[in-house]
Amino acid sequence: MVNGRRVLERFPAGGPRGSWPAEEFAHARRQEGLPAEVVMDLATDAFLVIVRGGEPAE
Repeated sequence: MVNGRRVLERFPAGGPRGSWPAEEFAHARRQEGLPAEVVMDLATDAFLVIVRGGEPAE
């Protein structure tokens, strides 16, 4: 967990479909009841699917 955010998955920003895979993954997690959202991590040039707050996955 970083800054109160748990990263569920990372997707490269340079992919041919842009943020779509990340958005699709986040949507599926929201369907499961997780408040997932997509953010851009400029330092790693990746889209991250995160959940704010919560406990780290074990």
